[in-house]
Amino acid sequence: MIQPSSGPPAPQTPAPASGADHHPEGHGLAYALIAVFLLALAFGGWGAWRVLMPPQGDPRAMLRAQQARIDALEQRTATLARSDQISRDANRDLQGTLAERDEEIAGLRADVAFYQRFVGSTAQRRGLNVHALHLQRQTGQAWHFTATLTQNLNRGAVNRGQLMLSVEGSRDGHLQRLDWPQLRQQASAPGVDYSFKYFQQAEGDILLPPGLSPVRVIVRLQPDGAAAVEQSFTWAEAIARPGEGG
Repeated sequence: MIQPSSGPPAPQTPAPASGADHHPEGHGLAYALIAVFLLALAFGGWGAWRVLMPPQGDPRAMLRAQQARIDALEQRTATLARSDQISRDANRDLQGTLAERDEEIAGLRADVAFYQRFVGSTAQRRGLNVHALHLQRQTGQAWHFTATLTQNLNRGAVNRGQLMLSVEGSRDGHLQRLDWPQLRQQASAPGVDYSFKYFQQAEGDILLPPGLSPVRVIVRLQPDGAAAVEQSFTWAEAIARPGEGG
């Protein structure tokens, strides 16, 4: 016999799922953290942009930026100018060195040509002779001279004697000749001694008076026990660099 119930049946509690538990509140916290991180990142980027790229409406910031650019360009220009000057100086030094070498080569070629003419099988036999005369200006009115003396007529014989110069030129509209004592500014000035078998360079100094325009130089060789030998050179020939004029 069925017994009547005394009341409505009690609700049954559903059994828990057999899988892992789900916590919706944990996902919400993670999303919040990500949002805060992205917001901080965006704010930092905006701040950096504000520092590096000043607003277009800030005249002082624009002025500072333009001044910084001007300073950078001026520094670069100064660096380039200095580099260009260094290159120019180096090029000028190189050109000077090349010119010196060219002059040295020309002098050596002239020496070789001289030796070939002097000692070659076809060389002309000549007695005491002034092969060349060169004058180079020193300080003021002083000049240094170099005379190349030669002889190949009496081979093996020693030539001894003295060399003296004279200079002809115009001064105050008058032709003047200055002899050795005047050029040396000494009343009894001795000549330059020479002694050689085949050739020698005799050197010395002379002093020209102010206002003289030289025209010609006369070289006088006075060998021991023999007649004097004189040869003249134009002033242009005498002051030309060795090797010029052939």
